[in-house]
Amino acid sequence: MLSYGSAALVKSVSSDLLADLLKVYDPVVAYTIMSIASIKVIRPGTTARRMSTHYARTFISVFYPGASISLNSIGTLYKELGSDGNKRQAFYKLRLKATSESHHIAIDGTLKQDTSTVNDLSSYSYKARKRSLKEISVFYAYDIERMEPICAEVFPGNCIDATSYCSFIKDNDIRTGIIVADKGFPPSKIKDELVNRPNLHFLTPIKRNDKRIANNNMLEFQGVLDGIADNIRYCKRQIQGGNYLYAFRDADLAAKEENTKLNISRKKNEYDYEDFSKKEKTFGLIVLESDLDLDPLVAYKTYSDRWLLELAFKRYKSDECLDLTNNQGDFSVIGAEFVNFISTVITARVVKKIEDTDLLKEQSFADVMDDLSSAWRKVNAPSTIPETKDEFWVHTNGTVFEALEKLGISKPIPKPVPKRRGRPPKNTA
Repeated sequence: MLSYGSAALVKSVSSDLLADLLKVYDPVVAYTIMSIASIKVIRPGTTARRMSTHYARTFISVFYPGASISLNSIGTLYKELGSDGNKRQAFYKLRLKATSESHHIAIDGTLKQDTSTVNDLSSYSYKARKRSLKEISVFYAYDIERMEPICAEVFPGNCIDATSYCSFIKDNDIRTGIIVADKGFPPSKIKDELVNRPNLHFLTPIKRNDKRIANNNMLEFQGVLDGIADNIRYCKRQIQGGNYLYAFRDADLAAKEENTKLNISRKKNEYDYEDFSKKEKTFGLIVLESDLDLDPLVAYKTYSDRWLLELAFKRYKSDECLDLTNNQGDFSVIGAEFVNFISTVITARVVKKIEDTDLLKEQSFADVMDDLSSAWRKVNAPSTIPETKDEFWVHTNGTVFEALEKLGISKPIPKPVPKRRGRPPKNTA
């Protein structure tokens, strides 16, 4: 008997990932990648030394038999995955094929602490230098419509976003979609890539002191956005060169920023009328640049949805416990992050599947996964979707069965058909 529930949930959302891995890697490697990635979702923070223990006690060993996950073999796997960039890119290309031209791709990076002393990727970022910590930079491209990452890449921790932006687009050969990036990813850095990729577009914020805002009268707002709860004025104009600017001023955010500025001035007793008047015009303002002619509401909602990538990074560091790496060597770091990417995609899908039920109303994500792990099952059970309370379950309580049923990984017990009351119908023949 083995722990079944959480392993079955992970498997239920990841069959296409295994299929794509099998197109690129041999079965043992593919099964090992899926095993490690799945355990990282089921048991966040599991070290390489403990992987084999959780592999042996869960249905992961049944779903992906023959995986090689001893401490030494995991180290070897990471090196091999990291050293073969062609295979990683082939896998990412399969992921990118599912991205439609109309999809919005959020691109951003996150820094994670690296305690290794023998790799060139570990460097001092601007912020980390003050804390004497070395870090690596992990870039992700996130499909907003599908609500999951589509590719990733590792850069040295001292690489600024703008420097890595072009490399990320070229290395992963991103050719379709609308890139929704932050200020650290200016479109000027991928000018040639946009020319060579006619189906790739961008929507990026510009700085509040950008001269184009005043030159194009972007603060002369044309109306208020309809269809959202907040009071947001907008202005849209086509600018020289053919691109478009979209200006939005959030009334609530403007009030908060004004209060913050005034509180700082009062505490420091340094109120400057000219400085305040200049900044007052841009409180609550965000201006986006795009090469597409969009409805202002679409432009605003598209950029607002970037928070989904921020949420993915938050889960990456908290729920998945992937905020630290100590892999020795560049290739090992890259290979480990490739496996982390697989687990991040799985986590995004698992979270979405759980959110589609009411299981998170009174429980956290971690609690739901812990409850599911308590559902043990005999390994000689049929490989089909199990039925609730068949003879192969081991000490599983009723509330866990309810969760299994809601998630579609156990068939509920059929309810008896109620008997009809009253007289039987007359025979009219």
